Amino acid sequence: MTTTEAYGARAQEYADLLGTIEAMAPQDRLCIESWALAVEGPILDAGCGPGHWTAHLAALGHEARGIDPVPEFVEIARRSHPGVGYDVGSFAELTGGSLRTAHAGSWGGVLAWYSLIHLEPGELPDVLAQLRAALRPAGSLLLGIFDGRRQESFAHAVAPAWLWPAETMAQLLEDAGFDVVSLERREDPGARPHAALIAERR
Repeated sequence: MTTTEAYGARAQEYADLLGTIEAMAPQDRLCIESWALAVEGPILDAGCGPGHWTAHLAALGHEARGIDPVPEFVEIARRSHPGVGYDVGSFAELTGGSLRTAHAGSWGGVLAWYSLIHLEPGELPDVLAQLRAALRPAGSLLLGIFDGRRQESFAHAVAPAWLWPAETMAQLLEDAGFDVVSLERREDPGARPHAALIAERR
């Protein structure tokens, strides 16, 4: 079963458990809200899942749209948040002009909040390049990852995922044409270590 299929099979369960802003950590909410305030232009929630972050940003007055490869997630997002735009699509489609509201190089900000954690390490450089190409010059990427002492896979509840040392991820972003402007780490009781990186298109 692919990662997309695994999430599709558990989409409603996932949405019921984690598909609201109230279920999110207050620190994450503050991080995303603060980042979005500094973004100029439309924001894309890449890997939006059930769409709660997209809808939250839209409610705050941002021009926000979500994209996710899992059709079941997009269906839930559209049903739960009417009036907010959601598309079924992959990272590769960000630069293909297939999204209705903006094309490659026109997004002011891209939120990739835990949406890269299931990628194999060899896939990551190409995806980061696609995210860079989706942004306008000096556009901003906010990336949320599981932080680890070394790069290694682990048994995520839905599909295998990866821990990344935050410094390694920062170097990958730099190699992909970004300037990393912020790196924050957090470790909550009973949860895996977390890192949030903000990077601007060079």
